[in-house]
Amino acid sequence: PVTDGSRELHSLCAQLEFLLQFDLKEKRSFFGQRKDYWDFLCQGLARRRQEHEGVRFVTTLDKLKTPVGRGRAFLRYCLVHRQLAESLQLCLLDPESLREWYYARSPFLSPQYRAEILGSLYELDGVTFHLAL
Repeated sequence: PVTDGSRELHSLCAQLEFLLQFDLKEKRSFFGQRKDYWDFLCQGLARRRQEHEGVRFVTTLDKLKTPVGRGRAFLRYCLVHRQLAESLQLCLLDPESLREWYYARSPFLSPQYRAEILGSLYELDGVTFHLAL
């Protein structure tokens, strides 16, 4: 199993975060806080499901104060529970929402790149992750 001490885990998480932040439009909350990929994921999942277990779990963690911290915790939760590909796919189903959150260079706006990314993420479902949540 992959654990917190794995170099590959840190590289994977950094690449996932880079991908989710690449060409992300700058948005602000009502109170002026910058929104990040966490907000994109929450909005995308809320449109597709009643409530995602990972979102519910992350929002209960009082120590997390920033959208980036919440996003990182969500990615880890999804890796442990083998839900990353499915969760991201649900967020990527709505082209209008994608254009609302991402500029044109985002690989999520390309059907080919989106399919390749999701295919790779679905392969991660076969990997066991033992991570501290």
